[in-house]
Amino acid sequence: MHFSYRRAAAALLLAFALAPVAGSAAAGGTTLSPANVADISISFDHLLKNFYKPVNQQQVLNGTRASLLASLKKIGVHGNLPVLHAGSNTTLELSQIDHEIEAAAHQTHGKLSVNTLSYAALSGMMQSVHDRWTVFLDPKDFSQLNQALDGVNFGGTGIVIQKDTKTKFIEVTSVIPHAPADKAGIRQGDLITAVNGASTRRMTIQEASKHLRGKIGTTVTLTIQRDGKLLAPIIITRAKIHAVSVYSRMLPHKIGYVELSVFGETTGHELAVALAQLQKEGARAIILDLRDNGGGYLQAALSVSSKFISSGPIVSIESRGSNVTTLEANDTAISPPLPLAVLVNGNTASASEITSGAIQDTGVGVIIGTKTFGKGVVQTIYRLPGKSAVKITTARYLTPLGRYINHRGIIPDIVVHENKHPRYGQPAHDAQLRRAMQYLEDRLAHSA
Repeated sequence: MHFSYRRAAAALLLAFALAPVAGSAAAGGTTLSPANVADISISFDHLLKNFYKPVNQQQVLNGTRASLLASLKKIGVHGNLPVLHAGSNTTLELSQIDHEIEAAAHQTHGKLSVNTLSYAALSGMMQSVHDRWTVFLDPKDFSQLNQALDGVNFGGTGIVIQKDTKTKFIEVTSVIPHAPADKAGIRQGDLITAVNGASTRRMTIQEASKHLRGKIGTTVTLTIQRDGKLLAPIIITRAKIHAVSVYSRMLPHKIGYVELSVFGETTGHELAVALAQLQKEGARAIILDLRDNGGGYLQAALSVSSKFISSGPIVSIESRGSNVTTLEANDTAISPPLPLAVLVNGNTASASEITSGAIQDTGVGVIIGTKTFGKGVVQTIYRLPGKSAVKITTARYLTPLGRYINHRGIIPDIVVHENKHPRYGQPAHDAQLRRAMQYLEDRLAHSA
């Protein structure tokens, strides 16, 4: 794990609803497996019933057929598939889709499996509603999305690192609480001058990370320079590390800095731990960095927002038929409340915008940076038997003041454009961060 921790999480706002089905899709032959049939049926049903706008069934059938024809065309087969017809009987429509897939498989003469064509049909089905967020996820895509949101486990020491521009050594920018490095006494700001006797002066971040990671139970020896003095070599036993989504450290003037890479399953808990540690260290104000954070779970957005908003609405969810559900703060706000600045940019999206919008509307903090992405719709993921899934837009959300920000984004209270070649989280190379620090320092000076 290293300081370039901003995962390209295509993770958008997701409220998981998991269909309790099991099994696997069998490939081979021209007959759909029971799992394939279930995939088609479950996906079709959810799209018709749960998409946040009314769905034209003929349009869905046309999209399914078009995707199958496109798959045949890619392998040089000019398919002749019958036109699908919508009616009042969903069972007959599903039967038509099943026969269409099997007919396409027969025409490929073994070049494409019925499983592959089943995936093509599902993809066309989702694309038919012309919503960029409503998509089919094959097993690989679904697994990658889960990893992006929930992180992965690996053998390591539990530190976040970056290259120190002055000394060219590796600098410790954050230490995961209770991880091996934390237990061994490694601190934020330490310089790692050598790993297992090898100097880090010419190591890249990637090379250093590779040295720090390793099999659980093995050891690594770090040579540490602290406050200009070399310490005795420290031997650390690697343990299982869960990739975290919250990174924190103290900036000058006792300003706590917390960066969220994604709104994952454990983000709310990680943030609570980080804020508690910063408060323990005497933080007088907080900077919440949501730049390049593409979102994640709705529940995580609620949990994160609740750390700063003590009570009242966080977000309202409007589903099909104008049914509105308002979610309120869960009484977990930090106490006492601290001056707050939130950093955002054009890649701040979805769950990040829920949090930014709630903080802006309630006035508990100031938003700094550039206009956010503007994704104001909610997706639900439905697992399918063959370890795949469909992600369907099921609702739109509104901020506490009733703002609908889809395609509009959130305009910061203080607009600050990004400097050239920024290094997020490093005040000397991050104009937006410097402005946030200045704002908070002014707030603290006036309240003194």
